[in-house]
Amino acid sequence: MKTIKYFACLALFAAFTSCSTDDNSGDENELLETETATVSNLAAVQTADYTTTPATITGEYTRFSFESGSIVTDDSWDLAFRGTTILVNGGTAVSDDEPERTGTAGVYIASGTLSSITEVDTSLFVSDSETDGLAITTGSENGWYSYDYTTHIISPIAGKILVVKTSNNTYAKVEILSYYLDSDTSSDSQYYTFNYVYQPNEGETTF
Repeated sequence: MKTIKYFACLALFAAFTSCSTDDNSGDENELLETETATVSNLAAVQTADYTTTPATITGEYTRFSFESGSIVTDDSWDLAFRGTTILVNGGTAVSDDEPERTGTAGVYIASGTLSSITEVDTSLFVSDSETDGLAITTGSENGWYSYDYTTHIISPIAGKILVVKTSNNTYAKVEILSYYLDSDTSSDSQYYTFNYVYQPNEGETTF
């Protein structure tokens, strides 16, 4: 298990504990162990100008790579976060302020728990599209979250797991836990905490 924390300043504090079991040195055919991690307080801050119709949304997307297990600033990203919007590095940009899609990544939302999703269904992957919209749709109950119009709290939908195909033909599964700083709904929003499992072996579709 390894834990990675991201704060508003995007400072990175990581603590790794190896989850490997057997010593596979000397056997080139041995698969690498899957990697399990928690990312806390990944900042995805946006600003909104409601004097325009529709509102003008601005802010940099925070890019995350499963291969490195960290925020990146180059084209190696797999998912990018801003507000409740999550992009995948595949397909085409939907708006001009999004990062360019340079990869062939895809994503779909599976029903279950992080532990129960053990196999990737490669027929379900979708990439972002200027024509069809984002692969992870936005809006309450449309994708990964629900919005309470009374409390104005955004909550991840239980049992919704993001399954991601990365640009290097590996796979990850993601469970979003919170959208608030330190997982406190009374604190600032636009800070993601999520668990993920990364399968680092190219083409291997089991977790």
